[in-house]
Amino acid sequence: MFVLGVTGGIGSGKSAATEIFSSLGIKIVDADVLSRVPVQKGESGLLEIEKRYGKEILLSSGDLDRKKLREIIFEKEEEKDWLENLLHPLIADLIVEEIKSSTSKYTILASPLLFETKQSSYCNEVLVIDVSEEVQILRTKTRDNVSEEQVKTIILSQINRSERLRLATHIIKNEKTLDDLEKAVKELHQKLITQIENR
Repeated sequence: MFVLGVTGGIGSGKSAATEIFSSLGIKIVDADVLSRVPVQKGESGLLEIEKRYGKEILLSSGDLDRKKLREIIFEKEEEKDWLENLLHPLIADLIVEEIKSSTSKYTILASPLLFETKQSSYCNEVLVIDVSEEVQILRTKTRDNVSEEQVKTIILSQINRSERLRLATHIIKNEKTLDDLEKAVKELHQKLITQIENR
């Protein structure tokens, strides 16, 4: 199974790109969606989190209080490490299962932290959707209604742009229109199909 990783900084248009791949019949394995599974009610990840932080980490519904958890891991580096050590292997198992069950010509692993979490090791090649920091800030502020400072903090928490580009197999610049993005994605799709058929 040929796996194409798709990543990019916040506000780069990863989701828009993966939607185009999906419309071409390609299965999308979304690491963000899968990362929520181990912390759902009754799942082992949530039980471990509750064991560590007590009942106050839960909402009255019994679901995880994400805001409270974010505050804890934001303040203490060692708590962030503990949480990652707990969740990353569980998420990795789900990613592998999803990739194995794919029946499309190739599979996309979409992940904002593809390199940071070593999920790139599941990929044959990696596509980076790239935009300038100015565009990232502008798009994210508009989309999420957050301050410039907040966006900059998120950008700093991700792998830096030059390193991300250095690790990429393919790069699509996404600073123009959605039509331009669609054209670039379709061109890469054709190239991959040809490459896979000729393997």
